[in-house]
Amino acid sequence: MDMNMEARVGVVLEGGQRALNSASTHGSIMDAGARKFLQQHNNKQSQQHSQLGTVQQLVAGGIAGAFSKTCTAPLARLTILFQVQGMHSDVTALSKASIWQEASRVINEEGFRAFWKGNLVTIAHRLPYSSVSFYAYERYKSFLQPVLGVENHRVNGTADLAVHFIGGGMAGITAASATYPLDLVRTRIAAQRNTMYYRGIWHAFHTICREEGFLGLYKGLGATLIGVGPSIAISFSVYESLRSFWHSKRPSDSTIMVSLACGSLSGIASSTATFPLDLVRRRMQLEGAGGRARVYTSGLFGTFAHIIHTEGFRGMYRGILPEYYKVVPSVGIVFMTYETLKMLLSRIPAS
Repeated sequence: MDMNMEARVGVVLEGGQRALNSASTHGSIMDAGARKFLQQHNNKQSQQHSQLGTVQQLVAGGIAGAFSKTCTAPLARLTILFQVQGMHSDVTALSKASIWQEASRVINEEGFRAFWKGNLVTIAHRLPYSSVSFYAYERYKSFLQPVLGVENHRVNGTADLAVHFIGGGMAGITAASATYPLDLVRTRIAAQRNTMYYRGIWHAFHTICREEGFLGLYKGLGATLIGVGPSIAISFSVYESLRSFWHSKRPSDSTIMVSLACGSLSGIASSTATFPLDLVRRRMQLEGAGGRARVYTSGLFGTFAHIIHTEGFRGMYRGILPEYYKVVPSVGIVFMTYETLKMLLSRIPAS
């Protein structure tokens, strides 16, 4: 999964929830920020006897995330296809295809439906990731608040922010570790072109365990875990800085629109900073796939060095453009879908 998306959409939902007194909780798409608002929202809504239950919040967040991922799946697959170029090809012979040329190749060679290769795994990843990260964040937060002396959010904003940074990062690491095999399988299925070595989710799990052992399902986990903290920290810090600056200059602007704009910009900043780690993660996930020989044998940092040596620094940013293009629609779709589902679910009387 796109781990950056979690923090990215989380901060947007955070701002939006403040505006609407609403909550959010998306896994790859609703991370620490969303959960923070969720608690704030629950406190307010409990006074109004209209809060959503935890299960409803998770369902709404999971559906919103799955819908957003499905809508932007073509761009996500293009990102993966560009990221893994150069693994088994002569770098000097790599085609400098544009996004549109690669999209045309996919349609002509694989068919239009191929844009959604691996999307079923993405959807299957959604709810467990959301659930684990939601509950882990609540547990970490309850532990960190007394440790950092956060008794009143309004009194100590710095300590409160530290709780969300640290708690969000730890929750992200916990959820990423727990659901990582699904992320790896998604990458392997999405990276397939004309030859279908893995015929589905269960076939991929079985084949990987048989050929590479159980630990084969965790290739690239180190790069993933290293990227979780910076992604959340950058998303939060850029989002909060932009939102504060915007409100200081234009206090009358719509809070929702400010949240969406700042969330999108923070997502772009986060993606830019952590994209090399994401590219390395994808390539390490594909090591040994389909019985092919390993390319990178010197660990995480050795892989970085190998890519820079053979492909140059620009090689670390293969696929960054489709990643940029999906930020704004991802943020907007998940926010509006979540709000719609929240309204519908709030009308269902609690049993």
